[in-house]
Amino acid sequence: MGIVEATARYEAWLAERVPLVKADLAHKHRAMSAGIFPFLRATFYRWADRWRAIAGDVAVAPTVLAVGDLHVENFGTWRDAEGRLVWGVNDFDEAWPLPYTNDLVRLATSALLAREYHDLRIDGKEAVSAILDGYQEALEHGGHAFVLAEHHTALREMALYRLHDPESFWNKLESLPTVKSPVPEIVLSSLRRALPERGLKARIVHRVAGLGSLGRQRFVALAAWRGGRVAREAKALAPSACTLGASGSVGKGGMVRRAWSVLSGAAGKIHYDAILRRGVRCPDPCVRVDGAWLVRRLAPDCSRVKLNELPRKREEARLLHAMGWETANVHLGSPGSRAIRADLKRRDKRWLYDAARRLADAIDDDWRDWCKAYP
Repeated sequence: MGIVEATARYEAWLAERVPLVKADLAHKHRAMSAGIFPFLRATFYRWADRWRAIAGDVAVAPTVLAVGDLHVENFGTWRDAEGRLVWGVNDFDEAWPLPYTNDLVRLATSALLAREYHDLRIDGKEAVSAILDGYQEALEHGGHAFVLAEHHTALREMALYRLHDPESFWNKLESLPTVKSPVPEIVLSSLRRALPERGLKARIVHRVAGLGSLGRQRFVALAAWRGGRVAREAKALAPSACTLGASGSVGKGGMVRRAWSVLSGAAGKIHYDAILRRGVRCPDPCVRVDGAWLVRRLAPDCSRVKLNELPRKREEARLLHAMGWETANVHLGSPGSRAIRADLKRRDKRWLYDAARRLADAIDDDWRDWCKAYP
C-alpha cells in the first residue's frame, strides 16, 4: 500500500471516530508536501503501520506506555502547580503500549529529518548519540523533571528565547474567527470549567494547529480576566493510529497484535490520561482529559517549542540529550525499567542510528511519492 492510499485509509478510519474539518485536512495535505520533516510529523499512522517491519530486531523489546508520535518538535513548556516553568513532552495524542524502542527510533529519525529540513545543524550520528546517552542516563538515575526555574540553564535560555514577544501570541489568537456553527455542549461546559473564574464572557474560536492532529476539531475559549487575556483549548481525541495498524496488519506478528487488541478491548481506548498520570514529570495542572476531549491552557509560556523559534546559537547536543532524558521520564512510568536497561546492554553501539537511518530513508521515499500526487 502506497502513502496516498494509506492516508485515505487512515482518514476514513478517523472520520468514523471523530468529526473532521475538511479545510484543515486540505491544509495538512499541503503541509505534507512542503518538506520531509512536516511530512514525518503529519503521518504517524504510516509509521505505526510500517516501523516494525523496517526496524526488524529493534522492534523486539520490552513494552512501555509510549508517547508513540515522538519527534523533536513534540516538546514544550508549561507551568506546574507551583507556577514553575517546566519543559518536556508536549503531546500524547498517540500514546499506546509499544516497545520502548519506538519512541527512541522515532525521535532519532526526526532529528535526522530535521537536519535535512535545516532545522538542526548537528551531525546526524552525534544527534542520535546525544538522544541515547540522555535516555540511558535517565534510566540509571531514576529520571527527573526539567524544572527550568532552578536548573538547566542552557535549556532555560533556549525555551525563554521565544517568549520575548507575548503580544504576538495573543494577537494571533484574537485574529481567529468566531465559531459560527454549534459547539458541542460537552466542549462548552469543559471550557467554562477550565477558565480561571466562573461567569467569564468568552469568545469561542476555531484554531488550526499541529500536523499529526490537523483535521480534528479544536475550539478555543478567549476571555479577558483581571487585566489580561486567558485562553483554554478543547481538542478532539481519538484512539491511537496504532489500533489501525493492529487491525490492518497482515502476517503472524500482525495477527498476534490484532488478537491482543480485540481481546483486551484496547482498540477504542485513549491512553492520554493514563500517560499524563505516570512518569517522572511535573504535570500541568491545567491539562485534563474530559471524555474524548483534551482541555488545556494556552499561553505564551505554555505551548510547543518549535525549532525555528530557538536562538541560532544553541547547544543542540544538550537539547537532544534532554529530549532523550525526558523520553525516559515518560517510560519510567511503566514497570520494567530494569528490563529496558538489560535490553540496551545487548544492543551494539550503532543500533539506534542504523534503525533511524532505515526509517528516514523509507519516509523519504514516501514523501517523494506524496509530492508527486500533491505537488
